[in-house]
Amino acid sequence: QVQLVESGGGLVQAGGSLRLSCAASGRTFGTYAMGWFRQAPGKEREFVAAISRNGGSTYYADSVKGRFTISRDIAKATVYLQMNSLKAEDTDVYYCAASGISGEAALILTSFRFYNYWGQGTQVTVSS
Repeated sequence: QVQLVESGGGLVQAGGSLRLSCAASGRTFGTYAMGWFRQAPGKEREFVAAISRNGGSTYYADSVKGRFTISRDIAKATVYLQMNSLKAEDTDVYYCAASGISGEAALILTSFRFYNYWGQGTQVTVSS
């Protein structure tokens, strides 16, 4: 069992920045690779970024490369998503997720199907 709580969402103007946080509790945080996904009404859940258990490997969707950075603090059991140069199309509900799957290749960590636990989401709205 692991519980995830996202925070840090809000309303920003295009070109601005936000940092999302995801605090984990329950099972040992270091056991899980972590990911961020986003979803708009009527659309599929979209991969944003992922990070391996020890933080040594990261993956990003093409749409956010160069603008977003994922990181984790194992001691604080928290994963972060730093979002810079935000665009209107980044507007979505952002979800934190944890994967207990042993594999950490991009094929696994970029798919929502391989994540076991999810937070409730935090709204990010970017105005033009």
